[in-house]
Amino acid sequence: MQMLLGKKSSLEGYEREDLIPINWGWDFWARTDQKAPERDWRTWLVLGGRGAGKTRTGAEWIHERVRQGAERIALVAETYGDGREVMLEGPSGLLHTGYPSERPRYEPSRRRLSWPSGAEGHIFSAEDPEGLRGYQFDTAWSDELAKWPSGEDTWSNLQMGLRLGDDPRQIVTTTPRTVPLLKEIMARETTELTRASSYANRTNLAASFFSEIAAVYEGTALGRQELLGELIEDLAGALWTWDMIEAARAEPPQSFRRIVVAVDPPVTSHEGSDACGIVVAGLCHAEDKRAFVLADLTVKGLRPHQWAERVAEAYHRFEADRVVVEVNQGGDLVTDVLGTASPSIPVKAVRATRGKIVRAEPIAALYEQNRIHHACPLPELEDQMTSFTGVGSGSPDRLDALVWALTDLMIGHEAVPQIRSL
Repeated sequence: MQMLLGKKSSLEGYEREDLIPINWGWDFWARTDQKAPERDWRTWLVLGGRGAGKTRTGAEWIHERVRQGAERIALVAETYGDGREVMLEGPSGLLHTGYPSERPRYEPSRRRLSWPSGAEGHIFSAEDPEGLRGYQFDTAWSDELAKWPSGEDTWSNLQMGLRLGDDPRQIVTTTPRTVPLLKEIMARETTELTRASSYANRTNLAASFFSEIAAVYEGTALGRQELLGELIEDLAGALWTWDMIEAARAEPPQSFRRIVVAVDPPVTSHEGSDACGIVVAGLCHAEDKRAFVLADLTVKGLRPHQWAERVAEAYHRFEADRVVVEVNQGGDLVTDVLGTASPSIPVKAVRATRGKIVRAEPIAALYEQNRIHHACPLPELEDQMTSFTGVGSGSPDRLDALVWALTDLMIGHEAVPQIRSL
């Protein structure tokens, strides 16, 4: 009755047997994303972050299928060891969940589970796809499918065997990765998809996991994948990939040779106008030919004097050397607005003479050379970077500001400058 510790005062008077449905009943404890979808489906795909409760979801669904009459069950893991340690004997595995009177018995020599109802389950490994041949099932649970070493072969053999009964079904629980098999399953009309983040299961995880581990990855592509359960894909034709972004992460030095605040101002200032891109970057000292992106302070829906004040704040906060601002749209009006906000700020007005993608390509090349780093996660800017192809990409305000900042620091001759102190 450990699950009910701390609630004794509100349960006084109940007999022990009366509390069993509450203590072990999954409907009472499960989150909405851990309950099987109601519509008709063949595959229930559960994408979740680390510690999100995927294993418990899979185990409890298997218990429910046995109650509904399932008789032959496939349990497929990355390895035989993972199947036993995670899907069976782990704290959320089949041997430790469900009603105690309904739990299965495990025979290690045969890798077989036997339920009191007569149902049988067998453990299989994705390292041994041929091991599925000869079996047939009415129910299957595939765990961490995105990590399977022989995913396509294992999945094909499993589908061939999932042929018993009137309604054969399966659940897939995995942290997502960009593997073709996972995307193929997601695209099927008979697949029902649910997502769960690590944060949804926070009450059952150590506080230190979030304060010391998760905090390091929050806002990064890896964090979105491993914590939020998102499938992070590269866009064909984009100048930046997620691998490039992740490789760019590094601790910044204590000081910089130069720091600039770059601004890509909006043409209009109403609520639906483009954002005002504001990016801060610093150039390392002479012997270190690298630059760091320090902050993305982009704002949206502000009037000119308001975003100019934000630029001035960034300039003073980061002790920048100057502000670099694109003046293609606003001309002198842009520099005048900045001058009103803070007259002492040195402003470098730059005018784009070439297309966005041509200006961005040299900066993307610097990322490939590992000469540009991100001092902290910059999720919205990084999303623009990895989705920018130069074709139908809209107005990437954050990216434009990034390109102007790094161009000024690393490839100064690419712009036509007009420097003046206001």
